[in-house]
Amino acid sequence: MVTMRTATAVEALSALAHDGRLSIFKLLVRAGTDGVAAGAIARKLDMLPNTLSASLTILSNAGLVVSRREGRSIIYSADFAQMSKLLGFLMEDCCSGNAAICAPLAGIANRAACCP
Repeated sequence: MVTMRTATAVEALSALAHDGRLSIFKLLVRAGTDGVAAGAIARKLDMLPNTLSASLTILSNAGLVVSRREGRSIIYSADFAQMSKLLGFLMEDCCSGNAAICAPLAGIANRAACCP
């Protein structure tokens, strides 16, 4: 597993530590690799375009979001590789390997593994 530096993890967690940015990220995670156009994100979350733009910039700078152009639209997607690194960083050495504590987290990870 590729490890994440503490500073990178702090930046990612800081980017997610805001209601609006967390909502954007969760929406993009649910959308999968197809992503969502910026305008659709704004409509779904009832967010002003300038607020959305600032939030997407913060998430992008933290490595949690990637974008691509499709015609006139910019499509945003969660960076699943970076998300996995962050989750790995948080779970690394989980409770010194105490299975009773980590088992519920492993169950969540197994349920998420079914996603496309």
